[in-house]
Amino acid sequence: MLVQDILQNSRLRRPDKVALVCGGRRLTYADLDSMANRLANGLLAHSIRRGDRVAILLPNSVEAVIAIFAILKAGATFVFLNRSMKFDKLSHVLGDCQASGLFMSGQSAGPKTIGKLREANPWLKWIVTDGGADEQPGCDDRFTIGFETILNRFPDTRPKVTATDLDLACLVYTSGSTAEPKGVMCDHSNVVFVCGSVTTYLENRPEDVLLNVLPLSFGYGLYQVFMAFLAGGTLVLESSFAFPAGILQRIAEERVTGFAGVPTIFATLLQIDLSGFDLSSLRYVTNAAAALPPAHIRQLQSRLPWVQIYSMYGLTETKRALYLPPDQLDRRPGSVGIAIPGTEVWIEGPDGRRLGPDEIGELVVRGRHVMRGYWQAPEATAARFRPGPLPGERVCYTGDLFRMDQDGYMYFVGRKDDIIKTRGEKASPREIENVLCTLPGVIEAAVVGVPDPLLGEAIKAVLVADTERVTKSAVLAHCKAHLEDFMIPKYVEFREELPKTSSGKTYKQGLRECAGLLES
Repeated sequence: MLVQDILQNSRLRRPDKVALVCGGRRLTYADLDSMANRLANGLLAHSIRRGDRVAILLPNSVEAVIAIFAILKAGATFVFLNRSMKFDKLSHVLGDCQASGLFMSGQSAGPKTIGKLREANPWLKWIVTDGGADEQPGCDDRFTIGFETILNRFPDTRPKVTATDLDLACLVYTSGSTAEPKGVMCDHSNVVFVCGSVTTYLENRPEDVLLNVLPLSFGYGLYQVFMAFLAGGTLVLESSFAFPAGILQRIAEERVTGFAGVPTIFATLLQIDLSGFDLSSLRYVTNAAAALPPAHIRQLQSRLPWVQIYSMYGLTETKRALYLPPDQLDRRPGSVGIAIPGTEVWIEGPDGRRLGPDEIGELVVRGRHVMRGYWQAPEATAARFRPGPLPGERVCYTGDLFRMDQDGYMYFVGRKDDIIKTRGEKASPREIENVLCTLPGVIEAAVVGVPDPLLGEAIKAVLVADTERVTKSAVLAHCKAHLEDFMIPKYVEFREELPKTSSGKTYKQGLRECAGLLES
């Protein structure tokens, strides 16, 4: 099965069902598939060939969804990029993957920008814009092509392109917070397997209406598209979570059953009075990108008692790895669960030994969801993707430290390079953050280590909080009551918001600047 079959098969089963709701438009499966065919035929006419890379630099939109499936139908590989990406980074990524084509917003595609892109990326054959291009007859022969022009000029017959599930479906570039971003190679079998596994434990069905506010450049957001279409359901695609009240109203209007979020989104929701919104249609919410503090889980359970909450863990290199069944939340509120269906995980020590309960080591993931490696980066690939138990297979070493309980449920401890070594002890930032989030008035918390001549590293806590209720002395007293002495922060800082990566994770590098205690 190929990724584009997800759309094509749902069209065959439910052609007149609404597949996508976005920007005031409602498109059926037949509408979407027809437009994707037209666009794919246009791409083939403009010299796109099997295996070519085509970049997408668009906001969450109908055009973005059509572009994804059109690129796949043309036998090419899509590369979805964050639309806030600056020119230098964009040029680097386009050069790294040698993109043959680029989709971008007409508002951004001025003559100066187009000229700079052409000069910096000589292998680009064309740029398709979702508006602003010359729409006159013959413009499809120009370097800049209008999206609507292609749809109007090419037939909606399905392209006859040879492909297998080992062909690359997409390159997903990592955030690159500490180095140049790397392109994770995802073949069709990887993507289809992940979709099938996740929709199995979420029990997705044709009646589901999934709402996505996450950027499609973020794998968690992208897979909401594939999962909704695989189930034959409806996707409500929003541009962002910038206006929470509007999103809550959207849930009520569209009778949304599934909602994907990250800790920042749920922290925001917990500051809102939800009683004014009809959220009775919600069946489940999911959390990924970073672990949801147990205190926030308990608050969500209290305010949305009928909603199933799925805590999950994954990384770009496997997409999803662990999930916690909702019936285990009360027993294991700090856990991110067990291996997703059809996969295997274990914890390994530095000597390669598999570890038992309560031992801390690196999480290793095995299964069809382990991606192909990093694009044109053999050394990085060899470090992350290593030989597995069976001859010829590779498993993923996540770089994350975990422990498991007696029943095999996994608990995130921290990144290998995030563990704070202080007073000769090893402190887990995650453990301290969870405690901080139980203090009333704390909305978000991030903990990092900063250089200290006596301690080796000192613990710094950065908080988003209601500072009328939360003071420095209250934070320290709370930590002293719930943490071992060596885990108590030396520094406490209050901010209006925490810096975030495009995927919603806290960008901790920017928090490590040494700062004194903020006076209460």
